Amino acid sequence: MSTTPASTFPSPLSIATPEGCEGWEEMYPYYALLGEDRREADEQRLWFWNSMHFPEPMSAFDVVAIDGPYYALANWQNRVFAIPPAMGIDYRIVNGYVFITPNAVTDPNLIAERAAYFGERAGYYFANWDELYGRWREKMRKLIAEITALEVPQLRTYEEDAVAFEDRDTSFVRVLDSYNRALRMHEQMWQHHFEFLLLGYGAYLTFSDFCKSALPEIPDQHIAQMVSGIDVLLFRPDTELRHLARLAREAGVDASFADGRSPEAIIAELGQSEAGRGWLESLEAVKDPWFNMGSGDGFYHHHRSWLDDPSIPFSAIRGHIDALVEGRDTERPTEHLAAERNRLAHEYGALLDEQARGTFNELLGLSRTVFPYVEEHKFFCEYWFQSRFFNKVREFGALLATHGFLHDGEDVFQLSRHEVGEALEELVLSWAHGGPPRGPHHWPPIVERRRRLLERLKQWTPPPAMGTMPTEAINDPISVMLWGITPERLHSWASAMSGDSLTLTGAAASPGVAEGPARVVRDVHEITDVQPGEILVSTVTSPAWAPIFPKIRGAVTDIGGIMSHAAIVCREYGLPAVVGTGRATAEIRTGQRLRVDGTNGVVTLLDDEEPA
Repeated sequence: MSTTPASTFPSPLSIATPEGCEGWEEMYPYYALLGEDRREADEQRLWFWNSMHFPEPMSAFDVVAIDGPYYALANWQNRVFAIPPAMGIDYRIVNGYVFITPNAVTDPNLIAERAAYFGERAGYYFANWDELYGRWREKMRKLIAEITALEVPQLRTYEEDAVAFEDRDTSFVRVLDSYNRALRMHEQMWQHHFEFLLLGYGAYLTFSDFCKSALPEIPDQHIAQMVSGIDVLLFRPDTELRHLARLAREAGVDASFADGRSPEAIIAELGQSEAGRGWLESLEAVKDPWFNMGSGDGFYHHHRSWLDDPSIPFSAIRGHIDALVEGRDTERPTEHLAAERNRLAHEYGALLDEQARGTFNELLGLSRTVFPYVEEHKFFCEYWFQSRFFNKVREFGALLATHGFLHDGEDVFQLSRHEVGEALEELVLSWAHGGPPRGPHHWPPIVERRRRLLERLKQWTPPPAMGTMPTEAINDPISVMLWGITPERLHSWASAMSGDSLTLTGAAASPGVAEGPARVVRDVHEITDVQPGEILVSTVTSPAWAPIFPKIRGAVTDIGGIMSHAAIVCREYGLPAVVGTGRATAEIRTGQRLRVDGTNGVVTLLDDEEPA
């Protein structure tokens, strides 16, 4: 990937620390920071803000959800499958926010060498996809069960008899071993996460490239629509919520779901009647496994599961009840999507000669086979496992809080994973010898300082990118398909930074045109504020937000490509969407009227006045 010396984005090392945020660097590992020792190399690279996965500043512990994915992605992409043009993802943290860049392979001889490895290894996976994917599901279920069952030992005054009489490990060994095992399981989860994902994107990108070569006029949207409308496990939770809404109507308990009521209040009222208790039994039957869905994208400790925070599913049930009362259809238009999918495939296939049509059908069939994994992995990995992992870390936090090392168990997330290990090491040491520990005096001030830093860093808006604009297209499949990093997007972002405009452009992710008031959502906790008829504007949307999609008229995101989660979910719900605008959440305010043209990738502010 060649570059020009000049950049239309700010230099990485020119970005100032926001006032009151001095010292933020202490929360992050040295290798994640910019520095003079790498100035020349870092300024010559393009770094874009990964607001898809990291829209907020990261707490110290949550760096595990940066390192884990990037360890695994690079290992599979660069060292296992040897995807010819791409190695891995490098990252830097600036003012608490994560910026990333793909490392490209540019040597034609090396690309050819890697192609041989890729062909053999990827070919094995594609030829045995169903069998291997079945094994993958079992591996993930086993890992989820293991992290759930992991014991966090308590430190008693005296050890149990089993230590003395049955050769059981002592408590200090079990505490430290359990923590290390939790971290290793987390890394294993990310290993599983990327095993199939890159091949899923690769298969789709190969199909897309063939279509654009054989059918030069075909829009990206039509290519994506040819793999839409396929049954994906990730939409099952919303299906179950619609079923619960119908049951509430049939049982005559729907009035309990009045706007503004908390899940706890609703459950308490339902428990007072036979019909309500019957509905609660149906709810319990749905929870396993579908309430393991997350509230966000799963990369932050506060992205809780629906089991921990039922506000999203209960808000969705309320919305589905309202739709039933009003006679509105909230079902995914799967039949229409399937019919359109097949129509497009038939019509485009008919334009090709016999040989090209054979290749077209083969690549389309492969894309449809692998497509479900592109979304389904999130349910098992980012939602189900990740919420169990963070809850297990909370148990270690509670142990530290019990012994005065932290004021509250939740404070554990203000320490890095290595610092938590240090704190646990001193805890078991001081517990064993009975002397006074330093931890209760050492860690609480650090926690408080970092909590203040994060609150201040949230007020800063990062640029969409920094560094040097590339002169050639990025050939990394995941950067293009997931994040939508193309020359057109980058130039659009750079232009948007230089002046005010009543229009934003992005990738045409899902066709159609919609108008309505904007609802800007920057935090997962704001998702329940979305009202019927609004246009959702966010850094990115998560599949976990699918239950609110029947409420909205369209969606706009800061980042994302044609196969981003936002794009996929909007196509599956038949909603106009424009993704990858760069600065929608910075330019648009809640209440402003928008027009979303998902066919052409244009967002228009219909009024330029901020709402009162």
